[in-house]
Amino acid sequence: ADYLIKPVKPSQILLSLKRNLENRKLAGEKATMNYQQQFREIGMKLSENLEHEEWVDIYKKLVRYELDLEKSDDEGIIEVLNMQKSEANSAFSKFYEKNYLDWLHGNTDNKPVMSHTLIKDKVFREIDGNEKVFLLLIDNLRYDQWKAIQPMIEQFFRVQRDEIYYSILPTTTQYARNALFAGLMPNEIRKYFSNYWTDEHEEGTKNQFESQLLLEQLKRYGKNVKTTYNKILNLNAGRKLFDNISNLMSGDFNVIVYNFVDMLSHARTEMEIIRELADDEPAYRSLMMSWFEHSSLFDIIKYLSDKNVKLFITTDHGSIKVTDPVKIVGDRNVNTNLRYKFGKSLAYNPRQVFEIRDPESYFLPKINVSTSYVFAKSSDFFAYPNNFNYYVNYYRNTFQHGGISMEEVMIPIITLSSR
Repeated sequence: ADYLIKPVKPSQILLSLKRNLENRKLAGEKATMNYQQQFREIGMKLSENLEHEEWVDIYKKLVRYELDLEKSDDEGIIEVLNMQKSEANSAFSKFYEKNYLDWLHGNTDNKPVMSHTLIKDKVFREIDGNEKVFLLLIDNLRYDQWKAIQPMIEQFFRVQRDEIYYSILPTTTQYARNALFAGLMPNEIRKYFSNYWTDEHEEGTKNQFESQLLLEQLKRYGKNVKTTYNKILNLNAGRKLFDNISNLMSGDFNVIVYNFVDMLSHARTEMEIIRELADDEPAYRSLMMSWFEHSSLFDIIKYLSDKNVKLFITTDHGSIKVTDPVKIVGDRNVNTNLRYKFGKSLAYNPRQVFEIRDPESYFLPKINVSTSYVFAKSSDFFAYPNNFNYYVNYYRNTFQHGGISMEEVMIPIITLSSR
């Protein structure tokens, strides 16, 4: 940054502006050149038979170039990147569909960390150490959004591990987050802890027993630690938690769930002003960064930075900007989510979706004998033939989750330590 000493001449202001604009232009040109060099290599990789770690590597690269190219004015190269991302999503959806069942049943040694194994695989080893452990779960935090807020957090914490894990299906709060805290798949929770599970068609909050599920998981693995759990659903609750944050320092393992980003993505669908503020991916990230910078969550992170703590930042699922409608027909009991449907009389083109006709083999609730699940892939979304044009116009270019895409499935698990 340039510092101008008063009195300032107009020529000094002009020179400073010119220098900053030129720096941005140079950064944009460098980002364009870097991506042009990598474009062919990524394209060739996409045609290979990739493992889950290689998909993480590709996604991380695409996110990095997407963030770097925000500095570029070259709309052509940004369009090329978006096309390559779309191609990658199409290939990733096929990969996920092909391997998902084997991962769940342990039929392969090479499987990713998933929602129901995350705490066991990544967090438990730190609970046994000398530091207090804090797990911040920001609902619906995509990996690119993590990279956007990372510089702010790195002023106070050092990133030890920047990793990605895979969400289970459906990529929604009810299924993925309950699985994360329980250390079990949805149908296992329903079977062993029926008091803590609410079926989707039933009345009531679907995630009200997360703390109980977490305690059951800790007990199952013999982790006898003092645990706290707080869920922040609004501004006042966040401020109240920050005001009482010192009370959490007596806990060994402290979980804080923050719902803001998920609310932001839903508000973007429903509120015209938020649609305008978050018109595209960079604007959506920018809005999220602005919220984070002034949030009580950031205040909590700053408070923890001079304490002897291990900090995890993660999420339950991501979201994707949907563009392409896929027709589906169902009865009036079908759920409302635009990225997955379940029911007993669904009609659709099986070539366009990932269908699960035997939910129990995928550890999903089977509400009745003929229950099946279908998932939208890449940037597709479901629309009914009735009022088809209305649905398409209203929901196209909104952020949705529940299906299969890199943005929904490959999500951050970040390990940080105090500086």
